[in-house]
Amino acid sequence: MSIIIHEALRAYIDPLTEHEFTALERSILTEGCRDALVCWGDILIDGHNRYAICQRHNLPYNIVQNDNFSNIEDVQLWMIDNHLGRRSVTDFQRGMLALRKKEIVLARMKAQEEQAPSDNAENEVAVPVVKPTQSRQEIARLAGISSNAVVQIEKIQKAAAPELVQAVRDGTISISAAAAIASLPNEDQVAAVAGGRKELQQAARQVREKVREQKAPAKAVAAASSDTAAPAAIEGRQDNASSNVGNADELSNLRQQVMHLQTENSELLSQIAALKAQLAG
Repeated sequence: MSIIIHEALRAYIDPLTEHEFTALERSILTEGCRDALVCWGDILIDGHNRYAICQRHNLPYNIVQNDNFSNIEDVQLWMIDNHLGRRSVTDFQRGMLALRKKEIVLARMKAQEEQAPSDNAENEVAVPVVKPTQSRQEIARLAGISSNAVVQIEKIQKAAAPELVQAVRDGTISISAAAAIASLPNEDQVAAVAGGRKELQQAARQVREKVREQKAPAKAVAAASSDTAAPAAIEGRQDNASSNVGNADELSNLRQQVMHLQTENSELLSQIAALKAQLAG
């Protein structure tokens, strides 16, 4: 059986590093090609590195057919899920794979929406469009990483120079540090990568410090607003307290007036009773 190498599929998954490829080659030379290659018809869809090593050393290999695909996108989705299930895949690779899956799903969804009106017009039957949600939380769950890491990988994907992306893939720099450096101009990113690990760490540190400095004035304004509001609140409470004191004094005066009137009333009643007694006598 002749095997066809589909270049787009081979390039779809990140290649092994030199160290990983050497380790795989050593294993196959020692134990043989234990895992079968997977083909879709004549097209190789899994085992590109194993196939290359076996071809180089003229070693035998087994082939398993997987014909459960209707198009190349189905193959890509299968390749993504297959690689996400491997323990050797790094967090950065997992995030990139999950985001690639999102792109395929969204493209399919868009094509389905565009096709739906014409199909409905012919069949006169409303066909529901399946819209799988692709939130960062779901992408993170699919990749087995945090939502914050997904945000950082998206930033790297959009703004990082190819040299910086390769540095993350090689493990020279962390995802969070690369995301920080990705905010720099392209030439500054390339220069930081050329300087090595220490230069990359220094560049990431400087970016983070600059971000903190930019946030500091906003925090100061918020604190100042809080400080301005506090005296007003205290003054308001003092006004309320003064008002309450005034009300208490007024109530006390009223009570005294009532007692005075009651005393005068008692005296008047006594005088009336005495006058009545004199008249009766």
